[in-house]
Amino acid sequence: MQDDAWLAFSERVSCEEDCHVDCERLEHPLSPTQILCLAERNANTLAAIAALEERRADIGEDDSPLMQEMLRMDAKLTALVDIVNNLLVPTNTLPPRKLLRFNAVGALLPATLVPAGDALLLRLRFDLCRSLPLELAARVERHCDDGRVFVAFAPQGDALSDAIERLVFRHHRRKVAEARQLTG
Repeated sequence: MQDDAWLAFSERVSCEEDCHVDCERLEHPLSPTQILCLAERNANTLAAIAALEERRADIGEDDSPLMQEMLRMDAKLTALVDIVNNLLVPTNTLPPRKLLRFNAVGALLPATLVPAGDALLLRLRFDLCRSLPLELAARVERHCDDGRVFVAFAPQGDALSDAIERLVFRHHRRKVAEARQLTG
């Protein structure tokens, strides 16, 4: 058991939320080609999520005709994304939602979600873009007393790690803002 990964995970900002998530046991380590394909798909998924989140955050309260047209276009694009998501991945085929905590280093998962063995492929589906799962190869590092398991992600390169960190930061910042609105 490596405490380095757990320490790195614990010291970083992480995101804790209910996601559609599932895991698949990996019998063998991924080949370099498989790792590259996974990294490319994950980069595309994170870029799509970032674009959709950014688009929703940029919409302000402005009565100008240009802003009104942008709001109409935003609503149409949101509807289109929802239709595509429902066509590609109907709600009844999604894995169940589970509360998990994650960052670029790893994830803390319910033990019931983790398959037998040390290696797994974790799939996270975010509501904005549930048809494009974030798929992360991981290994079991620690079984916690609270019924959760810490898994450390396989090395994924600086660019992908940075993209995951930006996703986590945006989600963390949104939760802080929501908490402030409730108290203020």
